[in-house]
Amino acid sequence: MQVFNIVWDVDPILVKLGSIELRYYGLLWGIGFLLALEFMTRLFKREKYPDEWIDKLFVYSIVSVVIGARIGHCFFYAWEYYSQHPLEIFKIWEGGLASHGGVFALILTMIWFSYKITKKSVWWLFDRMIPAVAIVAGCIRLGNLMNSEIFGYPTDLPWGFQFIQSQEWQSLYNAHGEALACHPTQIYEILYCLVAGITAWVMYRKYGLQRYVGLITGVSLIIFFGSRFALEFMKNPQVEKEISMVFNLGQQLSIPLILLGIYLIVTAKKRKEAFGVL
Repeated sequence: MQVFNIVWDVDPILVKLGSIELRYYGLLWGIGFLLALEFMTRLFKREKYPDEWIDKLFVYSIVSVVIGARIGHCFFYAWEYYSQHPLEIFKIWEGGLASHGGVFALILTMIWFSYKITKKSVWWLFDRMIPAVAIVAGCIRLGNLMNSEIFGYPTDLPWGFQFIQSQEWQSLYNAHGEALACHPTQIYEILYCLVAGITAWVMYRKYGLQRYVGLITGVSLIIFFGSRFALEFMKNPQVEKEISMVFNLGQQLSIPLILLGIYLIVTAKKRKEAFGVL
């Protein structure tokens, strides 16, 4: 018997001036990247690397993540529509970003960045970037919460949320006045981002495990995407075609990143800092 739940009735629009809207989601994306920039700036200064590295890293990261997340959403989740309306792909402001697309694009961009700028293994870079990545990911999931989107199935647990602002929740779980509370999977994802970021920082700062290039990244990938894989069992399908799937798209896209994490852990002792050793 459910004894308590949370009525989540937050307007996703923070400020509206005429046709211009400032949403919590976009604001939190910006805050996440600014916090990540501050973190990486301090870390690179501590290790005495050139200032221009961080400037270029910041620009390349933002561009690759946003473009990759948009393309990922269009290709993985709604290609039937966007293949017929290709110009709609550019309308990012209308919504539709996929985190896996952002991750894949970031990895490819950082391989290029490492080759051109740092001259070190891309995993050397990610071993230092993981806490910053966790900050951005956590802020994005907080943005999903403010949007009342990507929530889970109904639950009797005391921290279940009623997502009043969500049309999906209203149609699925309040259509007959039932007001069923659902898993706030956005918060669960914020928590694993926090765990991944803290774990990576402790491995780096306290134990100096960055000497095993790729180890921190490998452990972090397993925390991020192993948790994501498990949490997908709690989530409502994001697109209709997921209803009949054994593993949904989020889980399928997580598997190669989990396998990559295992590979990086197993091979960490053999890897060198010089670029060219993945």
